[in-house]
Amino acid sequence: MSLIIHSIPILEDNYVWLIQSSHSRHVIVLDPGDAAPILTYISDQKLIPVALLITHRDYDHIDGIAAFLEQYEVPVYGPKNDEIPYINHKLSAQDNLIIDDHFPSFHIIDVPGHTPGHIAYVIENRLFCADALFAGGCGRVRQNAYATAYHSLLSLAALPESTQMYCSHEYTVANLQFALTVEPHNQATQTRLAYAQKLRKKGQMTLPSTIGEELATNPFLRCHEPGLKQAVEQHIGQTLDDDLAVFTALRQWKDSF
Repeated sequence: MSLIIHSIPILEDNYVWLIQSSHSRHVIVLDPGDAAPILTYISDQKLIPVALLITHRDYDHIDGIAAFLEQYEVPVYGPKNDEIPYINHKLSAQDNLIIDDHFPSFHIIDVPGHTPGHIAYVIENRLFCADALFAGGCGRVRQNAYATAYHSLLSLAALPESTQMYCSHEYTVANLQFALTVEPHNQATQTRLAYAQKLRKKGQMTLPSTIGEELATNPFLRCHEPGLKQAVEQHIGQTLDDDLAVFTALRQWKDSF
């Protein structure tokens, strides 16, 4: 079954993803942070929303839920371990979600770290991971949950390299600029940054990427690489014992970059 993915830019740099079956006008809406542009798009395209999928509790992913439900009475699916109003179907790792017979099933992955209950959705060969993994980067780690966040990233990195990755923010250029600061001789990152900058100058989005592309260029998935480890150790002026320590120092470096 083939899918059509629509992107709707909202707020400052968010994307809302609409997942449509190519055999119907049915769409599933992911993380409605602002209802108005989504409702306008759905009306203009004559689409039929059948569900809302929520990844985590941040305002820019949930603030449009109430207004959306005023227009369309659809089920709301979301994380079991984030406290979010309006969710009436709670999900966690290993759940398989079937919306209706127009869509294949979704597989749920727990990816806490950015928030305690953050989840990601995988449908066919597409990953919708919101703020857990970005193109060239990852979300900020909260509550000092570095081990949890790193484990979450490793679970996403283990997906097939051909998996298309749809995150929720247009941070690619800034993330890759940081990646090149850490690994200045990474030719794959150099090439990717130049292409991302070209797309942004044209007003085009840089997403989706693939898991393979992230493994080659995203420093947060490369903490096992000796050269990256050395760069982080040089930056902080001390030896790091393992990949988690590298990730922790790297994320803290990015926080102040």
